[in-house]
Amino acid sequence: MKKIVVALGGNAILSKDASAKSQQEAIKKTVNVLVEFIKRGHQLVITHGNGPQVGNLLLQQIAESTAKNPVMPLDTIGAMTEGSIGYWMQQAFNEVLEKENIHKKAATIITQTEVSADDPAFKNPSKPIGPFYQKEEAEQEQKKHPDYIFVEDAGRGYRRVVPSPIPKEVVEYPAVSAMLKEDLIPIAAGGGGIPVSKDAEGNFIGQEAVIDKDYGAAKLAENIKADELIILTAVDYVFVNFNKPNQSKLTNVTVSELKHYIAEDQFAKGSMLPKINAAIEFVEKTDGKAIITSLDNVKQLLEKGVGTIISK
Repeated sequence: MKKIVVALGGNAILSKDASAKSQQEAIKKTVNVLVEFIKRGHQLVITHGNGPQVGNLLLQQIAESTAKNPVMPLDTIGAMTEGSIGYWMQQAFNEVLEKENIHKKAATIITQTEVSADDPAFKNPSKPIGPFYQKEEAEQEQKKHPDYIFVEDAGRGYRRVVPSPIPKEVVEYPAVSAMLKEDLIPIAAGGGGIPVSKDAEGNFIGQEAVIDKDYGAAKLAENIKADELIILTAVDYVFVNFNKPNQSKLTNVTVSELKHYIAEDQFAKGSMLPKINAAIEFVEKTDGKAIITSLDNVKQLLEKGVGTIISK
């Protein structure tokens, strides 16, 4: 039996539209795949992204904001989406587990992730949230909200960016470990966890930031001493020379080989590179393995070990 942390990408939650019904339907499909880990006797911890949900909720908050009912800060909005996505996910899991006659329960824990208050990311916002805007739309939004920063995102339009500090520790990781001992399926560190840092008195305070969900998953996997970190994304494998005639998939690869490819600038900074870095971080700090593959490929992974498998 392995202790496995699975990090879900946004496509596992948000598909056709942003309605609750559509997202719940997408999550049910995802859970029907993930239950295969449970059938094989593994302990499972689920983490997930929340970028689109944070962006959409923030837009709703801004649209209805008044002096008496002001918009919530970003850390609180992160907590709200952790709760809503976790609620949908635990409902879906418990429904599938009952149908499969598996005597387990899934439960969500609202998770804080400690970051350093002087992390350089706070001076260099880089994490996109919310919808894409045309240049003129972004300029109008900038006038409405002078403290927002918008950047052009890979030719697809302009998006707001916020700080994305590096996680130091998942605050509630002992609770996650305790849940595993009670044979529960924890859903934790959603969206990387709510970014918090310590004030002068040692109390945690929320930060206006978003943690990369793959870094958050890697830190949680490290904290609970997981055997594997599985990052599910849109492709079955990591590729070098991606979308070129000499494109090549990576199957079994070492950390040192990945660092060589990073030096060659092989991985896109806004998509695959954070996943690679998170995987390296986990493997270097543990005796475990990291795997990057797609949700559609989970059965092949479990039966044949198909995917990009990263080890020391």
